[in-house]
Amino acid sequence: MTTSSGSHRNEPATTADERDMLDGWLDYHRATLAWKCEGLRDEQLRRAPLAPSELSLLGLVRHMAEVERYWFREIILGEELPELYCTSEDPDGDFHFDDKATWAATEQVWQTEVELARQAAAGRSLDLLSQAESHHRGEVFSLRWVYTHMIEEYARHNGHADLLREQIDGATGD
Repeated sequence: MTTSSGSHRNEPATTADERDMLDGWLDYHRATLAWKCEGLRDEQLRRAPLAPSELSLLGLVRHMAEVERYWFREIILGEELPELYCTSEDPDGDFHFDDKATWAATEQVWQTEVELARQAAAGRSLDLLSQAESHHRGEVFSLRWVYTHMIEEYARHNGHADLLREQIDGATGD
């Protein structure tokens, strides 16, 4: 799988300071997920080719939009926001959608959440403690922890995206 002119992934600098290194790796993984979705039709992006798993590329992007929103805006900034796709009745709603779900709409929501996450982190110390506690763990988190977790979250799901993409059209690549 090669990147087209539409996707650009910058390798993170090997000698950057901590903040630039974290930003670089997070942006690299964000770009990797976009790359894994590149060139596919909506139907292919909605497909969950690894039964019984419900994982799909579109679902992964929707999930990451939720995750960006949750960690940077709800936890770090303490904003009270509604879920994008999930509900108490369907906690995995990010992976449940109909035939009308499109890449264009999903990518727009995801990129908006990415930009808002960047704004939430901009100019703040990595030692900053979150304004809210995690809904699951009841703890506060440093911005450094959130960055590290987000890199881990993307890296794990990019591994899923690798497998999904290969099943969809045979494309492989780092």
